[in-house]
Amino acid sequence: MPRYFFNLWHRPGPGGLAEDDEGDELADVNAVREYALSLARDLIARGRNETIRDWTACSFEVTDKQGQLVLTVPFSDTVREEGVWN
Repeated sequence: MPRYFFNLWHRPGPGGLAEDDEGDELADVNAVREYALSLARDLIARGRNETIRDWTACSFEVTDKQGQLVLTVPFSDTVREEGVWN
């Protein structure tokens, strides 16, 4: 199975990229998206962070083992328009 790396991107302000050095093995891009949304929900549920105050300003930039961008998953995708979790 391919290994994907879920790099956390935070903006605005000082922001930056927190690189995932370990990655996770997942079957395909659909599984990558669902896993990224699950990780995002978990981080949001943990509450505020000293560095990140607005989780909707974050996204995962998912790369493959060659470092190529596979998918960008905004944390805002965890919430539907009417405010219900996806």
